[in-house]
Amino acid sequence: AVNTKTKQIVSMHVTSEKVHDGKVLSRPVRGAMKSVKVRRALADGAHDSRENFNFLSQSGIKPVIGVRANSVARSTGCPSRRDTALEQRALGPRARSEVHRFGFRWVVEGVFSVVKRVFGEYAMGRKFVNMVKEVLMKAYLYNIFVALTSS
Repeated sequence: AVNTKTKQIVSMHVTSEKVHDGKVLSRPVRGAMKSVKVRRALADGAHDSRENFNFLSQSGIKPVIGVRANSVARSTGCPSRRDTALEQRALGPRARSEVHRFGFRWVVEGVFSVVKRVFGEYAMGRKFVNMVKEVLMKAYLYNIFVALTSS
């Protein structure tokens, strides 16, 4: 989870490459909620699920998630996803993106890109626990660099 104003990493959850991003959205969001006020969650289409929309809505967070183009606009237990699908259908994806400032996802993607360019794309630890420590250390160092350059 990245603060789009400060460009700092505020929370993360490390998994193996076998775990789909959409399955773990709640973990970094919960972590971020401990340190910052989370108003909106910007996420790509990989996070388009009833579970994610419901979690964000119940947490008082505006879900700004790109839904699939062929999304059905039935509630099926998720009014916020239905509303998003209807809004996207009425406005079109580009206009909806501008209304909800979905374009700020470039900040998040930019942070990921910088971390990968500076520290490498892969964790080198042989054991998963060591890889997690390595990834966390990269995030801490990145945040220190950002804090030093912004002051």
